[in-house]
Amino acid sequence: MTENNPAAFSETADPDWDMPLSLRITPALLVHALMANASGVHTGWESCVEESMVLSELVVMDDTGSAAVRLVEQEFADEEEPDAVWHDWAVEVRIGRVITTGHFSVRNNAAPLDWNWHLREAERTFERACVLLGRRVHRGLAVEEPLPQELPPRASRH
Repeated sequence: MTENNPAAFSETADPDWDMPLSLRITPALLVHALMANASGVHTGWESCVEESMVLSELVVMDDTGSAAVRLVEQEFADEEEPDAVWHDWAVEVRIGRVITTGHFSVRNNAAPLDWNWHLREAERTFERACVLLGRRVHRGLAVEEPLPQELPPRASRH
């Protein structure tokens, strides 16, 4: 049996789990399948993220280092309206040298519902893009305790 000759494979044997598979993926297909809800999308040879504005990031790479997915949270001022500040979750998919980026952006003064929607969409996009690299994403849980309205009564001895 040879990899280049499909007829040589036995029809009764299952394919090898580690057998390489290939797909034809274009930036347009990535945008269509992953980033349809993004505020904006683009491709490039370099990242558009300004590292000095990054608040947090999460990077996942394939075993060879030739492909990566990155979720970046950043804030920046609007060039046309300097008083307007935007919060952006960018999902970058790098395959080879090509970077396809989807931005999920909201103004800082937007309603919490808008913030939650953009964050959730960026996280879903990141989660789905990681599948391309054979990685699964598990969400973490955080518990927020309510702040006490009043100080608790002091215990004292009499």
